[in-house]
Amino acid sequence: MRRLLFGLTLCALTAQASFAQSIAPEVFRALQAAQAAQQSGNFAQAEQALKSVTAKPESLEQALLWRSAGYLAWAQGNTQQALNMLEQALRSDQLTPEQVAEDRLNLAKLSFSLKNYQHVHAYLQGVAVTDEILELQIQAWQNLGRLDKALPLAERYLQGKSTISESWLQFMVAANAEVKHYAAAQQWQKRILQRNPNQLRAWQQLAALQQMAGNYAQALATLRTAYSKGITFQAADLDRLIALAAASEQPWQAARLLAGMLQHGILPTSLSSQERLAQLHWQAREYQAAAQQYAELAQQSGKGQHWLSLAQLEIQQSRWDAGLQALKRAEQAGADQQQIAAWRDWAQSRIALHQQLAEKSS
Repeated sequence: MRRLLFGLTLCALTAQASFAQSIAPEVFRALQAAQAAQQSGNFAQAEQALKSVTAKPESLEQALLWRSAGYLAWAQGNTQQALNMLEQALRSDQLTPEQVAEDRLNLAKLSFSLKNYQHVHAYLQGVAVTDEILELQIQAWQNLGRLDKALPLAERYLQGKSTISESWLQFMVAANAEVKHYAAAQQWQKRILQRNPNQLRAWQQLAALQQMAGNYAQALATLRTAYSKGITFQAADLDRLIALAAASEQPWQAARLLAGMLQHGILPTSLSSQERLAQLHWQAREYQAAAQQYAELAQQSGKGQHWLSLAQLEIQQSRWDAGLQALKRAEQAGADQQQIAAWRDWAQSRIALHQQLAEKSS
């Protein structure tokens, strides 16, 4: 940015030649000498040339000297001094409309570098909009935390452009997500995905946006599509995929995903993964599959809670004998006695009721 601004500095000094006929000759010569010294990098000589003359208060000469001093200070990296000088020149009301527009833009840039972001917008008022100005305004609003203001400007900036950089696409995704415009964020993310169809991160970002919008089923479908394309997932990524399936009120999808991953060795088989699979089957009301899973778990772990879960599933399926046997094993393994008693009482009451009904029907 500094190189661009320095170029503007030289343009500003050159523009002063048009005033040769309307300013005092000695002031004009001092301005020319300052310009030549600045172009050669001799800043001290440029300063001396500007200080060698005086101008009448509220005159054009004074405004031009302030202006030249401002751009000279900028070329030397004295940002605050440059801003002060250019501000004085602007307030003089002696400059041409072209100079005013140029100085307003440069005052906005100086304010941005000093992190005076509100002043950026003030200086740019009334200046013809260009891509450069739009970028400056977008960045200023972003730094003020006003993405709601930055987004319309960003859309205007990008409108009609044949190519858009990855960084701009990422900005549009993040900014829309920040202001909860999830549909728009997803559309921009899909453009990133078109460029990077084999990048897991791009799929994950789209799924995350869909999840934030409450579209859990869509998020799950997005990650399943990525998985089906052969994109490599880490264990944590797959775990998130299963969690999404469960959160999307599709526990049967999560159960099938997890079962397939365990079967093909994509996820390591462990007590925790088997327990989760059993829970997902149960949530999906696939009681027989859940009971089989808990039976295997109970045999492996010997935990009372696994035996108790198996008992509950068997009793829910009216498999009374199997349920009571599981309750006995749960009791032996130290499961909660109150829960065991409650389930045993309920199972026995149901058995008694069925017996009564059978006797009446006979």
